[in-house]
Amino acid sequence: MDEFYKIDLHTHSIISHDGGIRKIQYRHLLEKKVLDCIAITDHNETSFAKTMHEELGERIIVGEEIESSDGEIIGLFLSKTVPAGLSAEETVNQIKNDGGLVYIPHPFEKARHSLQEDVLKTIIKDVDIIEAFNGRGVFRGKSRLARHIAISENIAMAASSDAHCKIGIGKTFSITKQLPTKDSLKKLLREGKLQKKYAPFVSLFCPAFNKMKNRLILEV
Repeated sequence: MDEFYKIDLHTHSIISHDGGIRKIQYRHLLEKKVLDCIAITDHNETSFAKTMHEELGERIIVGEEIESSDGEIIGLFLSKTVPAGLSAEETVNQIKNDGGLVYIPHPFEKARHSLQEDVLKTIIKDVDIIEAFNGRGVFRGKSRLARHIAISENIAMAASSDAHCKIGIGKTFSITKQLPTKDSLKKLLREGKLQKKYAPFVSLFCPAFNKMKNRLILEV
């Protein structure tokens, strides 16, 4: 049987204001083979991801979910933190200048600060990956439109959990034949498959719970 790898490109650690996944949980997810490679994409922050990358190596991708003025954009394989508040175009330029990949999370959603179609079109030539399925997108995801845009523009697609707590991770992921690198990720996604399964409903409440909890916790 061919070997395969489970890749999640969108997760939030305790460093995110609404995140809750801890160091030991990321480590266990990899050790127990729940996932084989995880991108840590905290809101406007890369410090936790860098620490975990140093500890666990290439199985952790340093990412960031950046709050641009036009909507959220993820940078993958970053070496520095991209500032929030820039336009979508400026944010993409910062990611590219750092040598990273541009990943569009939960596109076209209205309930979250997502990029809308008119904005996406202005940066489409620089987009590397579109999130075609979001594990927290139940009732609000725009998977069909995201897939249509990705196919029409010949852009690689991913399925990711957008997990904010451990219970939300391990259900939604991309399946590839090798562990990804920055240079191989897009090709592997094109040749791979997407595990499109929503996280347990209770996990949808993780961000709100974590916001309250994280106000009281000062130590990771």
